[in-house]
Amino acid sequence: MGKHCAILQVVGYQNSGKTRLMENLIARASGLGLNVGSLKHHGHGGAPDLHGKDSSRHFEAGAAVSAAEGAGVLQLSARLEGSALDDLIQIYSHFNLDVLFIEGYKHARYPKAVLIEKEEDLSLLDQLTGIICVITDLTVPPLPGIEFFTKQQVAHSIDFMIKKAVKQIDREDILPD
Repeated sequence: MGKHCAILQVVGYQNSGKTRLMENLIARASGLGLNVGSLKHHGHGGAPDLHGKDSSRHFEAGAAVSAAEGAGVLQLSARLEGSALDDLIQIYSHFNLDVLFIEGYKHARYPKAVLIEKEEDLSLLDQLTGIICVITDLTVPPLPGIEFFTKQQVAHSIDFMIKKAVKQIDREDILPD
């Protein structure tokens, strides 16, 4: 079994910038030498697109688990009907990660960054727990213990999130001065 890893979520409604933020977080953290995993919740209904790969054809034919490996890369598909987020995190524990970034799963209990795009999205701040920061260009009253960043401050928000993650695993030595 792998070591303990830091977990940080990125949540928000559709088209709020979650995927772009995840890409930037992953690039920055891996650039600092962290072994990074990512998990995305496909929250738009239906199964994710499998792009017609051979392993996908096996999966579509009914395999419970299907994988393809090449050049040190493993692409895995598995049927996990009703699996909870904690079950998925358990699978990731076998990969010896330093940090796992999760996109989505709004109501999970892990530390999270919330992206707010529209006024009606502000209700997330009342509904969610574990919020460590909010990224929005809207005017929002300060909330105790939560950092706020504008979309123009995305680099600062990424550094903030990575600092929070490395504190979970006591790897603050990797952060630049």
